[in-house]
Amino acid sequence: MTNSFRLKTAFALTALVCALSARAARAEGDDPVVQNSKQSQALASLPQKPLEQRVPVTIYEFHSGVQGVSVAAATDIFTTALVESHQFRVVERNRLNQGVVYEKQLNGAGQATGDAAQHQLRGARYIFEGTVSEANPGADQHQGGISIGGLSLGGGKNKDTIAVDVRILDANTGDVLDSVNVSKVLNDSAIGVGGTAAFAGTLASMSGHAANPLTPDVNYQSAHKESVEKALRACIETSVLALIKRVDLSAAATGQQ
Repeated sequence: MTNSFRLKTAFALTALVCALSARAARAEGDDPVVQNSKQSQALASLPQKPLEQRVPVTIYEFHSGVQGVSVAAATDIFTTALVESHQFRVVERNRLNQGVVYEKQLNGAGQATGDAAQHQLRGARYIFEGTVSEANPGADQHQGGISIGGLSLGGGKNKDTIAVDVRILDANTGDVLDSVNVSKVLNDSAIGVGGTAAFAGTLASMSGHAANPLTPDVNYQSAHKESVEKALRACIETSVLALIKRVDLSAAATGQQ
């Protein structure tokens, strides 16, 4: 009876170790997917404007003094959101010297075919500006744990906040036509389990037995951290959607040809 109890306990804990290890192994190797958030779906679901009705807009550079937020990435995310809305002619400004201008120079020097050097760049009628205005790590934290018979269970939750400010400028007058502030809470969580060998010993002693000396001691920790980049993308897409609904930037309204 004693040996049977020990073996069952050892086998049960060994199975738990194997299950946790297998779960960790399966976490790798996910296939890449196209971003398809609620915000991007909302942008894509807007009625598409014909190209001739789209007013030219641009963004020069997204601003951020927040650690961990890339200015270049934020600018690209904003450009993507404008394009996905199918409401604007989005003209490049942030990387002109790395692409368009260099191509024109090659053409002007006779080193490339075509007539790109003879064409002017399309002017932007409106300019978007954006700033990561808030990043509050650890805005709300909770941790707790309990130990029973040598078994330790613990966990915690953490809430961070990120916010962006976006505004639209009239390129002709410099007027700020509208602005919006969007914030998002990032939820992080963690759990931990440890001391399974000691707990097995406690259970065995309660039954008048001794635990198998080969009983594994399992220590398992798992944490989930919400992506800052995804939260930033959600804020930017929400801000673009809000401004599209609030401000008429159609070519007809602006007199843009």
